[in-house]
Amino acid sequence: MEVFLQQLINGITLGSIYGLIAIGYTMVFGIIGMVNFAHGDVFMLSAFVALITFLIITSALAALGIVASSVWIIIALLLCLVAAMVITSLWNWAIERIAYRPLRGSFRLAPLISAIGMSIFLSNFVQVTQGPRNKATPPMLTENITLINSPVYNVNLSYKQIAIVLVTVVLLAAFWYLVQKTPLGRAQRACEQDRKMAALLGVDVDRTISLTFVMGAALAAVAGTMYLLYYGVVSFSDGFTPGVKAFTAAVLGGIGSLPGAVLGGLLIGLIETFWSAYFTIDYKDVAAFSILVVVLIFMPQGILGKPEVEKV
Repeated sequence: MEVFLQQLINGITLGSIYGLIAIGYTMVFGIIGMVNFAHGDVFMLSAFVALITFLIITSALAALGIVASSVWIIIALLLCLVAAMVITSLWNWAIERIAYRPLRGSFRLAPLISAIGMSIFLSNFVQVTQGPRNKATPPMLTENITLINSPVYNVNLSYKQIAIVLVTVVLLAAFWYLVQKTPLGRAQRACEQDRKMAALLGVDVDRTISLTFVMGAALAAVAGTMYLLYYGVVSFSDGFTPGVKAFTAAVLGGIGSLPGAVLGGLLIGLIETFWSAYFTIDYKDVAAFSILVVVLIFMPQGILGKPEVEKV
């Protein structure tokens, strides 16, 4: 029972990170019908931005003779989060203007090829500038709350896990409200239904799509900072695997649905952690993708996705 509870906590935490990345995928796909395969590498880039910002802040504190207490670490993390969101949002805005917008009216494979090329570029850019080795951070928020103190197995809930889950819940609620209740959200939903008709009705389609890319990058930056907080290490190759799993989560939950993206992320995270705990870690990815196949056979639109209606 103790192992089950601990893996449940770990799975929810990991799934929350996947869910944050998956929201970015589902927002872009919902509006322009394109899978932004560079999104995973934007997530990786944001983790490096957070890492560099954190190291600069801690070095400055050490130079000033200030002891890095828990309060200072939380302040440093908030500054890392802001820096990562700003830089990656600007980067994703540039990606949309340079790599995607000129190809928006071309055949469907052109934006896909451009997205894959941008993904390779980002990965190699970080590899060249930061090196191929893993980059680690000093320990952050290492305190735990012991939920069950057992002589066999303790069940612990760390402060960083609480922070990750709370951030995911708050951002999901905030973005759901933004999409459903604000003028920008109405513009996004109009572009999702019919971009030409939305433009005829006065919606600035280019601005709406650019803002959607910026919002997706901001969420990826939050996920990247939470990933760095949770694991304490990042590599240039960390954009591919989490990116593919987040895209899988978006498809599993129903691509185009924000709650579905988070639900899919939670399911992928739980499947991975439980499979690793009770079976073998070597096949945890196989288990996650097998569940995706099974769900899509019976629910092609995903768990919370809407059936696609063909326009005539």
